Amino acid sequence: MSGRTREGYSGTGPGPITPDGCAVERWLRLPVGREPNIIERAVPAGASILELGCGVGRVTHPLVERGFTVTAVDESPEMLEHVRGARTVCAAIEELDLGDERFDVVLLMSFLIHNADPEVRAGMLRACRRHVADGGAVLIQREGEDWHQRVPREAKTGDDGLIRVASAEPINDELTEIRVEYEFPDAEWTHTFPSYRWSREAFEEALAGAGLPVERYLTLDRTWVLARPA
Repeated sequence: MSGRTREGYSGTGPGPITPDGCAVERWLRLPVGREPNIIERAVPAGASILELGCGVGRVTHPLVERGFTVTAVDESPEMLEHVRGARTVCAAIEELDLGDERFDVVLLMSFLIHNADPEVRAGMLRACRRHVADGGAVLIQREGEDWHQRVPREAKTGDDGLIRVASAEPINDELTEIRVEYEFPDAEWTHTFPSYRWSREAFEEALAGAGLPVERYLTLDRTWVLARPA
């Protein structure tokens, strides 16, 4: 397991487990989804991109192939070992400070903005604002507005895998404990983590307060948002 662990986050299964409970080998098996297409449509061709929470490079690699210059950040060295074609930085997102460097685009995906700790959430938004260039864009992926209610649910992944959101149990008025199960013919993983329940209004208010007012939503389900530095 990588260095520190984050309170409330856990994972089981073969291979290294990151501080937030993610299994490196499990991420290596998951195919890329629609993320590169959403990003490519929203930002200028050839833009410089700071990808916060890149994992094993599942989205990094398609972006590099499409001509973007990517700096990939993750707190897990085991994840970063698998990233190719991009500069890598091992750091917690909320603590990231690359000095005077600014990027055309900053990405915060994988629902990381739903971290249970309010200081971590605020730190992530500060990192986004600190590193985006004037006139640049910050793209954030958030949970669907009914995701904590629509359980259990499952979906196929790749040729032979299954992802199951097995449970979503309220912890308090703001947090839900989510348990996700991943099944493959030769291996199984679980990931349990707390998730902060953003309302749309609170989410937009937090971004505006961080100097990143929402310009528009990029998908009909409002899970992808584009913000600009104020």
